[in-house]
Amino acid sequence: MGSSLESTVVVPPATPLAQDRLVGWRSKVADYWSLTKPEVNSLVVASTLAGFYLAWRGPMNYTLMIHTLLGTLLVASGTATLNQWVEREFDARMRRTANRPLPAGRLSSSEALWFGIGLSVAGGLELALAVNILASFLALLTLASYLLLYTPLKRKTSYCTLVGAFPGAMPPLIGWAAARGNLNLEAWILYALLFFWQFPHFLSIAWMYREDYERAGLLMLPPNDPQGRLAARQILATSIALLPVSLLPTLLGQLGMTYFFGALALGLAILYYGASTAMVRSKVMARRLLLASVFYLPLVFGLMILDKFLM
Repeated sequence: MGSSLESTVVVPPATPLAQDRLVGWRSKVADYWSLTKPEVNSLVVASTLAGFYLAWRGPMNYTLMIHTLLGTLLVASGTATLNQWVEREFDARMRRTANRPLPAGRLSSSEALWFGIGLSVAGGLELALAVNILASFLALLTLASYLLLYTPLKRKTSYCTLVGAFPGAMPPLIGWAAARGNLNLEAWILYALLFFWQFPHFLSIAWMYREDYERAGLLMLPPNDPQGRLAARQILATSIALLPVSLLPTLLGQLGMTYFFGALALGLAILYYGASTAMVRSKVMARRLLLASVFYLPLVFGLMILDKFLM
């Protein structure tokens, strides 16, 4: 016979100390996550995926693709973390970055340094062992040139944007190298597209936050040009160059007309906002150009993938 009395287990409520520890742990994880700049890495992953997919021949090797994206993401996250470690004192001077984990004091310098090194090493090994040496080399070359060339040049010359565009355009090459084990003309067209895209994107950011950058001593815009005429010319010139470069995959027979007309429309949109920003040179127009550039890149790469799928 069963007893009519049922035993119950009473779970004591969490103590305030336990709750504080849980909140602190979640906050710590969120701070480490923010060090990796996930909003930037989403574009890195999209660019790498486009390069891989366009280069691949035959039935898709999803395992290799995942290793490629994971390794690239790890290296990109390590690069972003180490960049924030290098620039922690400058970030503290800017309103838009003062609340980042390092300048705000929520993470220590050593925590960020070792976290960035760990991510970078893990990503480099992931690509070298699970993908190929060329993909790993390109990813680590991106990290080195970004941290050792672009980052220090931001305090010395406005040409830092030009220098930074070279490592910044590397993700599709990493994807292509992962799929093919080499680089050809088609891969370099993807590189050129991303190279020119960066100028209207980053110069619009530099114009929006130019006072912040000046306060930190970062030369993101040409000095002695308060009206922004030189930056306007750069935005206009690169927006114009982006349009024909984006159409080359169809003109060279790599992709079809679905991509061509979509890329043409997107390129004209960037050119419109780039020209408007160059003429008006206001924060409002710079913000519109920034938003247009953010939408442009995943859309144009998405068109590439769709077009190849339909071919």
